[in-house]
Amino acid sequence: MARENFNELLAFVTVARAGSFTRAAAELQVSQSALSHTIRALETRIDLRLLTRTTRSVAPTEAGTRLLATLAPRFQEIEAALLAVTHLREHPAGSLRIGAPTHAAATILLPVLARLLPRYPDIRVAIVAPDAPCDATIRLGEHLARDTVALPIGRDLRMAVVGAPGYFARVPAPALPQQLTSHSCIALRTGAAWTFARDGYPVNVRVDAQLVCENAAQARLAALAGLGLAWVLEDVVQEDMARGTLVRVLEDWCAPFAGYHLYYPQRRPHDAAFALLLDALANDAATDRP
Repeated sequence: MARENFNELLAFVTVARAGSFTRAAAELQVSQSALSHTIRALETRIDLRLLTRTTRSVAPTEAGTRLLATLAPRFQEIEAALLAVTHLREHPAGSLRIGAPTHAAATILLPVLARLLPRYPDIRVAIVAPDAPCDATIRLGEHLARDTVALPIGRDLRMAVVGAPGYFARVPAPALPQQLTSHSCIALRTGAAWTFARDGYPVNVRVDAQLVCENAAQARLAALAGLGLAWVLEDVVQEDMARGTLVRVLEDWCAPFAGYHLYYPQRRPHDAAFALLLDALANDAATDRP
């Protein structure tokens, strides 16, 4: 059946229920003449009279009564389905899996969820490892894979090279990134290459780490224990530097870089729960920008 024929069926059901072309036209927001034309087209196409018209009323014929008995419940089901969708908009529900490293979860995702989830108790969120199967992933940078959307959700970030005062009491502080090769460095499992830049001049230093940690939180603790120099995100050690328990070096070589982005498939359907999370993350990012 052609798609436009459903409009004819809806017109027939509306007229038959209303018992009047005038009331049905007002309900459908069309003219009486257009509605009459639609009904005639339907009757001509199926070669059956569906409505009996008088000067005072309109009533279904026997064929019309049978068709109405079949169609009316179907249109009611469609109306109920649309109402249910509206209910989901007002009371969003669903489950989301978001891949996020520990730092991104703590500084970006959890503050948003702390406001979002109490308002929408039917939304469920699982925070998983960045490489686990998920609906969206939070990562640094803005490198797009094919058919992927990258939504900026965080301000620019900086790295910091830090060590404990006790460590620098034993070893002179490095003045250049290249001098890190002669220091005890605390690397992360994700890689031993530390990247620096100054005045547009990049320097990559591959440190020979005696200690390798799983994440920045462990590297911070190792640096506090005097085990060497850690290269971590600035805000991970901001309070330690303010207290003097960690000392920063090579600050002028640590240039800002693009912060966290939320990556998700371009063709992913935006259900209510996912749309709410996108909006909340985007709004937070806009507020956080200088």
